[in-house]
Amino acid sequence: MPRRTDTRQRMVRTAADLFHAQGYHATGLNQVLAEGGAPKGSLYFHFPGGKEQLAVEAVNLAADDLCTALRAVFKSTPDPLQALEKVLTMLGERLERTDFREGCPISTVALDASAESEPIREACASAYDSWQQVIADHLGGDDDLAAVALAAIEGAVLLARTRRSLAPLRAVATHLAALLGRTTR
Repeated sequence: MPRRTDTRQRMVRTAADLFHAQGYHATGLNQVLAEGGAPKGSLYFHFPGGKEQLAVEAVNLAADDLCTALRAVFKSTPDPLQALEKVLTMLGERLERTDFREGCPISTVALDASAESEPIREACASAYDSWQQVIADHLGGDDDLAAVALAAIEGAVLLARTRRSLAPLRAVATHLAALLGRTTR
């Protein structure tokens, strides 16, 4: 098994960032190598499964990053509604900071490649499952409500990115508050 080096981690991080912004098919391996500062021969040394293996690892990394951020928000904000509002704000700030190029770190790959690659589909499903579990843990274990919240957030991020407007995120915050039986303000 190839040893894990800084080069390998840089390639996974670079791929995660590129897949996030561009999707799976629009990201070429030469671009990953160039932007990751990796030698050309290192790709198949580190990823004998090629682009598909790299994508699975990039999805796992991006999923873990967002899961960590979600946990931090929920830990610092015990009220689930306020925490969900902070999550929506965090995602909105990322959209604005990237000129609406980077929404959900998984959705571009999920939409682009999961139908043709079972390992990529499984990685994307696992990512969404982990986020849903974090949300459910803070909604009293209500997995169905967590699924609704996650679906609303994901949809809002997609609409916000497409419309280049944070209005969908604000609308979801308002309606999640109503769903949870409170007002947001």
